Amino acid sequence: MADNWDRLLSAANALRNGSEISPFVYAGQVAAALETARGNVYAGVCVDGVCGLSVCAERAAIYAMLAQGEHEIRRVVAVGEHGHVVPPCGACREAMMQLFPNAGDIEVLLHDEPRRICALRQLLPDWWGQNRFETQ
Repeated sequence: MADNWDRLLSAANALRNGSEISPFVYAGQVAAALETARGNVYAGVCVDGVCGLSVCAERAAIYAMLAQGEHEIRRVVAVGEHGHVVPPCGACREAMMQLFPNAGDIEVLLHDEPRRICALRQLLPDWWGQNRFETQ
């Protein structure tokens, strides 16, 4: 029986295609999937443009989630061009931390075999913005 991580890995791998969209844009080299607090799965791919107008797969998945009115992530995984799990970049870590007060509890898959998981707060110790949630 597949667990939640297998479900997320399947969703991400289904999108990962690494195709050239135009001479300026490449998409799908990295794909990501996240599971929300409601149990829904949202996925996205990276879109890389030569002029720097790019978005990471994790943020693409976050934007899809936000478009559906959700804002709490339970777990997230990203898969690179060769099908290996990759950790979220610093910008994606920061974007997730700013979503909701307990974002530090988001589970991040760092490695699939053997499976290695950590909380987002471990990737951003002493995060600068927590006090903004506490003063609301």
